[in-house]
Amino acid sequence: MTRKMQMGETSMTDTFDFIVVGAGSGGCAVAGRLSEDAATSVALLDAGGTNDSWRITTPFGLALPYSAANWAFETVPQKGLNGRVGYQPRGKGLGGSSAINAMVYIRGHKWDYDHWASLGNQGWSYADVLPYFKRSENNADFDGDYHGKGGPLHVNRLRSDNPVHDIFHQAAREAQFRIRDDFNGEDHEGLGSYQVTQHKGERWSAARAYLQPHMGKRANLRVETGAHATRILFEGGRAVGVEYVQGRQTKQLRAQREVILAGGAFQSPQLLMLSGVGDGEALRRHGIGVVHHLPGVGKNLQDHPDFVFVYASDYPHFVHSSLGRLPSLLRAIQRYRRERRGLMTTNFAECGGFLKTRPDLDVPDIQLHFVIAMLDDHGRKKHKEAGFSCHVCLLRPKSRGSVWLKSADPLAAPMIDPNFLGEDDDLEAMVAGFKTTRRLMETPALRALQKKDMFTADVRTDDDIRAVLRGRVDTVYHPVGTCKMGTDAMAVVDPKLKVRGLEGLRVVDASIMPTLIGGNTNAPAIMIGEKAADMIKAGMRPS
Repeated sequence: MTRKMQMGETSMTDTFDFIVVGAGSGGCAVAGRLSEDAATSVALLDAGGTNDSWRITTPFGLALPYSAANWAFETVPQKGLNGRVGYQPRGKGLGGSSAINAMVYIRGHKWDYDHWASLGNQGWSYADVLPYFKRSENNADFDGDYHGKGGPLHVNRLRSDNPVHDIFHQAAREAQFRIRDDFNGEDHEGLGSYQVTQHKGERWSAARAYLQPHMGKRANLRVETGAHATRILFEGGRAVGVEYVQGRQTKQLRAQREVILAGGAFQSPQLLMLSGVGDGEALRRHGIGVVHHLPGVGKNLQDHPDFVFVYASDYPHFVHSSLGRLPSLLRAIQRYRRERRGLMTTNFAECGGFLKTRPDLDVPDIQLHFVIAMLDDHGRKKHKEAGFSCHVCLLRPKSRGSVWLKSADPLAAPMIDPNFLGEDDDLEAMVAGFKTTRRLMETPALRALQKKDMFTADVRTDDDIRAVLRGRVDTVYHPVGTCKMGTDAMAVVDPKLKVRGLEGLRVVDASIMPTLIGGNTNAPAIMIGEKAADMIKAGMRPS
């Protein structure tokens, strides 16, 4: 690393081999792996903080408002949702969304990655990506052909010891759904209890896996928090650095080899556009000079549309939305301090699985998350009663949305349009998903827990279902696709994740997914970071 003062600037400019922008799941993984080589210098920038407080590390902290770690974006009004504005929480700080998510460890189906490869993305079939999932993983419960031991990402069964798991499994049997022990093997159809990214009852974010063990120990790794990237620096068609705001200062870092964007599905395309990379006409409308016309930037946004069944219940092992029942909460805290077990380790979405709404489907088309609390408007609306919820989301929607700039102000939030239920086929598929999930909710095992059906008691006909879907569907927090990988004219990166038409610039996060995978997106984003690090290292070796 070299350090020099630029005349007329108020900050220093440092030079690194690689600059990674965004310390989310992909960014932590790629930065951690690249910095394993002491001869390779890596700088990692993130606009948020260190995310090492108990609110983050204690899984139950998920239920507590903590705005410092959440960008808390909103969508534009959604035509398919009666014009409602949706909520888009995104992680801010080290670990990104893996620091605020529900910790469910899911990779997606083999079909998803083979589909990526069939679109022309050589090297991204399931056989190609499985080694990276395994390399990242330290699975306490499973091994064999589909699981890894000794990786930096701890994966294990929940330690909440909640007896509702047995009730959920009984309901699955009563509804004649198969019980699935492992959702990350050859197939994942069925219902059961999820594994989580935890270690000894604590959240294990991508930062705890790939970054924090090495901070202060690897001289070649520099991590800057509170550093909001404002533009990529170019010389001709090559990315050579990043400008960012930290405190009241505008600073720059220079990259000798590459700038790597890992800001996620909203902020990676935003930074590209702010830097003059995107649809040229749209950029000029904001007064941004066009460095490279790349019309696919910000397009192809995909997310899982999600509906939540909500029930009040007297069952003592559900969480009160107001965090009442103080004596039991205090006992849970005391147990957590002693054993790192019990309620404080809950990820709330403790059970769930993958189902087909039609037997002729090749792969499951819906996913369930069974939550041990009443979840209304992402938990932002509170109720007097305790209760439970069950999400159902559509895994491979046909609707496509987009992300674009509100203005040339780099500190302004991006404009986000997931276009939920924009395609009629998605609405009808969600109707089928509603019916399939209700079949589970109406089993004797789960009916016995229900004191009151909060939102669907009077929903009977298909038109009733369509109405309640349009009135209540929102995200389940899996946006992808806005810097899609491919070889067509709308692709933003190639299969090596290099930005097409430019040098020294890659994108390494969920935005590169050409299509949405059938499951939660944290583990796949980590896989993308692992695979990108290998591709980058291979390119550094002498030919």
